[in-house]
Amino acid sequence: MNRYSPVLDAVRKDKPLVLQITNAVTVNDCANITICFGASPIMSDDPDDAAELAGKADSLLLNIGTANAKQIEIMRSAADSAEDSGIPIILDPVGAGASAFRRETAYRFMNDYPLSVIRGNAGEIHSLAGKDACVRGVESDEAADLSLCAALAQESGAVVAASGAVDLVTDGKSAVEIANGTPLMGKICGIGCMAGSAAACAAAVAPPFDAAVFSHCALGIAGEKASIYAKGPGMFKQALFDEVYSLTADNLERYAKILEVKV
Repeated sequence: MNRYSPVLDAVRKDKPLVLQITNAVTVNDCANITICFGASPIMSDDPDDAAELAGKADSLLLNIGTANAKQIEIMRSAADSAEDSGIPIILDPVGAGASAFRRETAYRFMNDYPLSVIRGNAGEIHSLAGKDACVRGVESDEAADLSLCAALAQESGAVVAASGAVDLVTDGKSAVEIANGTPLMGKICGIGCMAGSAAACAAAVAPPFDAAVFSHCALGIAGEKASIYAKGPGMFKQALFDEVYSLTADNLERYAKILEVKV
């Protein structure tokens, strides 16, 4: 059995509480995918509330997709409490290459908090690593560059996960590629945000590297299964929730396409 397959059963056994300060576009998707994986989502829109919840939660996801000054205050309040509690903090730097505001916001979280996982598309990750990335809004056409991802992991101390046609996860010392998924995953909004939620679920019960690999592999396998009978993006999105809900550790063992690569 590969080391990532048992993570699913661990999530469903422990039912971790996952606090998510996320974006307005995909908040419902993030909550629902969290439930489908077997964890419990909770969201917050107030600094004091977020701080209290982070003290009770098992992991924290920060997604800057629609961040503004108020939400950043809420995120920092939650992150302060999460750091005190010692729970994993996952950052999804949505659109980090699209504007200076988003990029600088991500940098501040990287510099101020002990992040466990930084998860974004290749363009967002490359932007944080200092490259002029090709990002259109929150989308990217780039393939993950191992040297850039590894450099960001070494600089930040976090596991870095970059999604694309082939996903890449690295801690700066070791790395894996994950080839699970389907082109339909690029036809709906929110797949990356849901991957961040999945990573936050897994990070509550597994080491950051394993959590990042699991989240991309599990979501990719569920996507492959959903694409068999989905006729288009609308049906695919609903089918994806169903397939995550019915996913098993055996599915992860049988269908995982994980390849170790040299850093």
